[in-house]
Amino acid sequence: MTELPASTPADASPAVPGAADRGMIARQAIVNEAQQIIGYELFNRSRAYPDHTAASDVTLVFTALSHAGEEDLVGTKLMFVNCTHESLAGGHLELLNPDKVVLEIPPLGLAAQQEVAARLPILHNLRERGFNLAFNHTVLESAYAAWLPLADYIKFDLSVLAPDHLAVLINYAGRHTRAELIAEKVESAQQHEQASRLGVQLFQGFWFARPTVVRTKLLSPAQQNVVQLLNLVRQQASTDAIEDVLKKDAGLAFNLMRLINSVGFGVQREITSFRQAVMLMGLKKLFRWAAMLLTASRNSGTPPAVGQTAVIRGRLMELLAQESLSEEDTEMAFVVGIFSLLGQMLQLPQDVAMGLIPVPEAVSAAVLRHEGQLGELLILAEACESSDDEAFHRSAGLLQLSSQQINWAHLQALAWTDQLTDSAL
Repeated sequence: MTELPASTPADASPAVPGAADRGMIARQAIVNEAQQIIGYELFNRSRAYPDHTAASDVTLVFTALSHAGEEDLVGTKLMFVNCTHESLAGGHLELLNPDKVVLEIPPLGLAAQQEVAARLPILHNLRERGFNLAFNHTVLESAYAAWLPLADYIKFDLSVLAPDHLAVLINYAGRHTRAELIAEKVESAQQHEQASRLGVQLFQGFWFARPTVVRTKLLSPAQQNVVQLLNLVRQQASTDAIEDVLKKDAGLAFNLMRLINSVGFGVQREITSFRQAVMLMGLKKLFRWAAMLLTASRNSGTPPAVGQTAVIRGRLMELLAQESLSEEDTEMAFVVGIFSLLGQMLQLPQDVAMGLIPVPEAVSAAVLRHEGQLGELLILAEACESSDDEAFHRSAGLLQLSSQQINWAHLQALAWTDQLTDSAL
């Protein structure tokens, strides 16, 4: 539960048009004796949340899962998340893969004696769901005896513990718990050597790594589309109806695929279509996710032009793919079209943007190198937008599509997108 100094510098990367810059998240590495990183502790440094609250907890988790920057916040490492007791019962935790998350439980202060027993069922439930729990050294006090068996990690703050007191606490923890011990706020070689000599094997502090601050960004969907998604899920609408809402908003589609394929969500196989994502996630989790996304969405009622173009392109490619490709390839054609403009939407190089989401090789090859039938469909869709007659006729010939088929599909794609957009207003 390390506090970062107010002077910690922020990354100065520019704001991203078309993406909602939701503030900043700081992270600090936790390392083992060999100085290998085993996890990162995350801190919400958004100006919108100057204090640590249940709301800031929800925002931090959502942003960590949906962050669309070049660098993952935690990658495949453990994610240590500071919590308030109010946020521990929040539905946002259902979106996380418990195996990859350590929840840092704060002490109760003067109310400990009365509140320890009352909070115990929630902590038990979190452990049963597979979450790891971390406490600071106050959990070794007698008032917290009921919590002690739940500790997977115990943190010792070297900035407040005298050496002799630290030795007593570490000895007690070693005899009465199975928790891994972390020395935090380690700022010198002497402190590191002392903690290591006492049996501590995990470390956090300036001596190893200073906190880095990442300017986070989310690709925001139009707010009315999120509201429509919430309403459909609440009404237990068909997968087809839910998929249609996802398809009409590039921001909505990207955020769902980013979440469902993230390490934090815990899916063991690659998800290649929105239908798969919806069915795997289930209505309950989808509703919770959309509710959190609503707080991050912009107020504008009109999607940005590049997002609108991506949706039209995806629908056009889907319609043309139905002429000759399998159902699976037709679904991938929509994904290729909508993600072919992902780099522009995020203002990142296209290969970096595509690297944010695991996709089949056929999709990646089509988007990045215009390879295969999906790549040829993408060339054709781009030619329709740019009125490039030479590319249009070459691709149409290779795909054995007539000008009439392509023009009719393009008109249908434009009408479909307009209809779906109007229906949400």
